[in-house]
Amino acid sequence: MLGIIGGSGLTRMANLATDRRMEVRTPYGDPSAPLISGRIAGREVVFLARHGEEHTIPPHRVNYRANLWAMRGAGVTEIAAIFSVGGIDEALGPGVLAVPDQLIDYTHGRAHTYFDGEDGNVVHVDFTRPFSPAVRVGLLRAAARVGIAAIDGGVYGVVNGPRLESAAEIDRLERDGATMVGMTGMPEAGLARELGLLYGALAVSVNYAAGRGNSREQVSVEQIRNVLEPAMGRVRELLEHWVRDHD
Repeated sequence: MLGIIGGSGLTRMANLATDRRMEVRTPYGDPSAPLISGRIAGREVVFLARHGEEHTIPPHRVNYRANLWAMRGAGVTEIAAIFSVGGIDEALGPGVLAVPDQLIDYTHGRAHTYFDGEDGNVVHVDFTRPFSPAVRVGLLRAAARVGIAAIDGGVYGVVNGPRLESAAEIDRLERDGATMVGMTGMPEAGLARELGLLYGALAVSVNYAAGRGNSREQVSVEQIRNVLEPAMGRVRELLEHWVRDHD
């Protein structure tokens, strides 16, 4: 079954014909919101709002372990995660979509694993390719089918937030190889890998990162709001075709 995790600007899927809302309890606490089960283009999909239905949960307080555990418990095997990011690379201007293929984790203080050793077992999972190639191909294929431009690849630098970054911090991320910056990719991607879920991401650049482009002096929160709505309209269209064309 397919799952969608919505981020900032995507707390609801207007094109999801809802069948039921599922209040879920997990060994790791409550997910961010009820799971919404329904159909897009006749296919069953489960949707979860990462920040809560009213966008009330900041990135560092999202219960990522509960979210992924609940999705798997609902039968989800493949996830498209939506992220709002700041563009570090010049090509990632406001409104541009990208399907990243790598990430760098700068977060701290988050519950980042299911394998904390309490059962006496030490478990390591491979994370060489943090995003599922199959999901990436599906998202890119859907974008091409509906004529929505999406950059193939990119390195997502995941920071803790909730504040935005300094220009010097963005310089550092760029030196490390990051092409975009956001706050929610980890531990979400790592937890999905631990659970054996196929996990891919669609990143929406809502602003240039600090010190870049028209954010050279400051990041405009008003501009972010103005970019989000039309960009998320394209995201919904793309996701509908990702679901529709899924094998």
